[in-house]
Amino acid sequence: MRAERTAWLTHTGSGMRGPAVLWGRLHAAIYRRTGGRVLPRWFGAPVMVLETVGRRTGEPRSTPILYATRGDDLIVMPANAGQDRAPAWWLNLRAAGEASVVLKGKRRRVRPRLVRDDEHADAWARYLEVYPAGEKYLSFTDREIPLVVLEPVDR
Repeated sequence: MRAERTAWLTHTGSGMRGPAVLWGRLHAAIYRRTGGRVLPRWFGAPVMVLETVGRRTGEPRSTPILYATRGDDLIVMPANAGQDRAPAWWLNLRAAGEASVVLKGKRRRVRPRLVRDDEHADAWARYLEVYPAGEKYLSFTDREIPLVVLEPVDR
């Protein structure tokens, strides 16, 4: 039943891309073209564009992602709106081990790592500070939704 509640977010019953996927592509394109001046927030939370490579296709992918900051690190949550499946951007990022983010008109390379136990409370508090609704996603699925730190590659 949980998956049925959110299935419309990624595709329709015919297998065609749904409105959320199309909106995500449009949002990413507008954000990149305007250097982040247009659509810099989503439901009040800051947005960046994550640029990955499809793990199966090798094609470039751009996805708007909510984030929190801690110094130069970015904290993200691959929640997929609480669906039982992890979002494609996270699977692609995990497989590649590196990606680019476009943030406020600047592109930088990042590496993902799961938030460590000793930093989880702080990272979670920072994420919820920018996007309090993120906590609701945890109750929508039995899937463990991780917190991920994107660290600058040049550090």
